[in-house]
Amino acid sequence: MSELALVPGGATSAADAGPASSLVRFTPSDIARRQLTRWNAIQADAVEVLRREPFEYGFRAPRHLLIMCERGERDDGETLVEGLPRSTLRKLSRKLSFVPAGHRYFGWQKPRALTRVTYFYIDPRGPGMDPGLNFAETEFKPRLYFFESDLWETAQKLNAQAQSSTSYQRQYAELLGLLLMHELLRLNNGAVAAEPCLRGGLAGWQRKRLAQYMQEHLSEEITLATLGEIAGLSQFHFVRAFKQSFGLPPHRYLSSLRMEKATSLLADPATSVTQIAFNLGFSETSSFTSAFRKHTGLTPTAYRRSL
Repeated sequence: MSELALVPGGATSAADAGPASSLVRFTPSDIARRQLTRWNAIQADAVEVLRREPFEYGFRAPRHLLIMCERGERDDGETLVEGLPRSTLRKLSRKLSFVPAGHRYFGWQKPRALTRVTYFYIDPRGPGMDPGLNFAETEFKPRLYFFESDLWETAQKLNAQAQSSTSYQRQYAELLGLLLMHELLRLNNGAVAAEPCLRGGLAGWQRKRLAQYMQEHLSEEITLATLGEIAGLSQFHFVRAFKQSFGLPPHRYLSSLRMEKATSLLADPATSVTQIAFNLGFSETSSFTSAFRKHTGLTPTAYRRSL
C-alpha cells in the first residue's frame, strides 16, 4: 500500500543526527518542504528547499539511503558519507549518492540554487522484500555524487508515482521498488559502472560573466545567441558547456533565477503579484503563477501568505 504525508523538515541538528533519526534532518528545521510516500520496504522523501540560505543536513539509521538530487548547486559547503573522503563538489544536479545502513551522512551548504532532492529509504528487511535478492545480507559500498543512467531512470519513475493513488499505480510503484533494489545490487556487484562527475564545461570567467548577465536581465528575453556570444562559443557548444557547468540547460537555469528573485519580491506586501510578474518578464500573471507553482509547489499568493 502507498502512504502519503506532508511533514516539516525536522528539529534535530544535522550534526546530532544519530541512529534514532529515521529521516534526513535539516537545520534550520523549516528550511524545506517534504512529501513522504511509502511502498512496502521503500519510503520516498521528496524535498524542496524553500529559501536560499545556509543549512545543514544529517542522517544515520538502520536503513539504506539512496539520494537523487534533481537540482542542486552551492557556493560553498561540504558533504561526507562515512567511509569516503569529504566532497566540496558545487554542481550537484543529476547526481546520485548511496549511504549504506548504519553509515553516517552529513553536510552543510550555502546554496546558489534552491535544492530539489528525493531521498529513498530502503529497509533491508522490510515488507515485500524478495528473499532471493539477499538484500539484507549484502554488504553495500558507500558512494557519493555519481551517475548511473538505469538507476537514475528507475528512481525518477518511482518518484513520479508519489502522487498516484490507484491500485494499479501502487502495484507499478512496488514493482519499480523491486527494480530499484536490483539496480543497486548490480551497481554494488560491479555489473554496471557508475559514471564519474564530468569536468570541464565553461571557464570560470565565462560562468561569472553569464551568471551576472542573466541576473541583471531577468525581465528581458534572453536568447541563446546572446549568451553564446557572451561566452564566445557557438550555440551548440555553448548549450553543452552551460549544462555541464550549471547542471541545467540555460532556459531552466534562467527560470530558476527568476523564481528565486520572485520569492524575495513576494516578501514585500507592497508589491503586487502582477507587478512582480511584469518585473520578471512575464506578460501575463497566469503564466507567472504557473511557473512559480511548478518551481515551489505553491501559487505566489499562497507563498506570500505562508511568509
